[in-house]
Amino acid sequence: GAYLVPYLILLLIIGIPLFFLELAVGQRIRRGSIGVWNYISPKLGGIGFASCVVCFFVALYYNVIIGWSLFYFSQSFQHPLPWDQCPLVKNTSHTFVEPECEKSSATTYYWYREALNISSSLSESGGLNWKMTICLLAAWVMVCLAMIKGIQSSGKIMYFSSLFPYVVLLCFLIRGLLLNGSVDGIRHMFTPKLEIMLEPKVWREAATQVFFALGLGFGGVIAFSSYNKRDNNCHFDAVLVSFINFFTSVLATLVVFAVLGFKANIINEKCVIQNSEKILKLLKIGNLSQDMIPHHINFSSITAEDYNLVYDIIQKVKEEEFDSLGLKSCQIEDELNKAVQGTGLAFIAFTEAMTHFPASPFWSVMFFLMLVNLGLGSMFGTIEGIITPIVDTFKVRKEILT
Repeated sequence: GAYLVPYLILLLIIGIPLFFLELAVGQRIRRGSIGVWNYISPKLGGIGFASCVVCFFVALYYNVIIGWSLFYFSQSFQHPLPWDQCPLVKNTSHTFVEPECEKSSATTYYWYREALNISSSLSESGGLNWKMTICLLAAWVMVCLAMIKGIQSSGKIMYFSSLFPYVVLLCFLIRGLLLNGSVDGIRHMFTPKLEIMLEPKVWREAATQVFFALGLGFGGVIAFSSYNKRDNNCHFDAVLVSFINFFTSVLATLVVFAVLGFKANIINEKCVIQNSEKILKLLKIGNLSQDMIPHHINFSSITAEDYNLVYDIIQKVKEEEFDSLGLKSCQIEDELNKAVQGTGLAFIAFTEAMTHFPASPFWSVMFFLMLVNLGLGSMFGTIEGIITPIVDTFKVRKEILT
């Protein structure tokens, strides 16, 4: 809740004006980023070259994410999903669960050991990850095929890559709202923490998201707008695209927090069961008195609210020796505050939540196909931000670059 306010403010005072300027300058001068800055002033041409370099480096790492998504997409056509359970290790005497996986989780183990295949330590270089190499190559092939015919070809592909994610997000939102705990996740999303709004970090992250979401400063917006008609209403386009982008971000965030609320609810239920068993053991050995427990509490079907009531009572009565009892507070809010970010959100948290869905392979296929589509859409704009300025400035035939 506190993050959405800075995001909306920065979108209005920075995002939309800069987006409109990039659309207008590209549409009027009809060149890529290098040509536009040279047109404004020959001394500023370096800014255009810098944007091309930025696009190049962004494309290098962004396509890796598409490669990861392709790998998970290819592994989703099996039941159960390969990251559903920890692998078993067999030796001559017996079979046991992989210890490293048991200490973390099946999805975390699969991400680091199976997908990324990271080495055990920094001193070990490790070998070539052939699975990811093939997926990365496939991602670059798809990008190149889309760019061969230029803006006309990628524009047609963008119709599908732009509309398909909305279908998937709506399906996920409807499915997510039917899950236990989804309301807790959405409530957490919209609960404002006003003290956080005063932190510079929140405003910096909101500004970063505005620039990345609208593609400001990369040159892709200038490149695409250079193909517009001169009388196109770019001001209307800037406002429309910016607000569609904002509401899409809100929709995606609703889906994320609905699923994270479901995941937090599962973890909270496990916490209640484990700690309830500890309380029963403490009652049996006499460390706790039965008089502490309210009469309506039934440990065989205890709820999170009842457990936290018992927890608070024990904490007050056994204040001095409470830490030695080993009991934990089971609050959904605490689990939601631990929500991961970045790649861990998509490839660890979301994959773990989907293993609890009915027909989990179907949802996994849809989710990672959506990620591939979104990634390709961003890559088209990024690569166009490299190709168009070079073609316009150096008069290189587009066929040579693509």
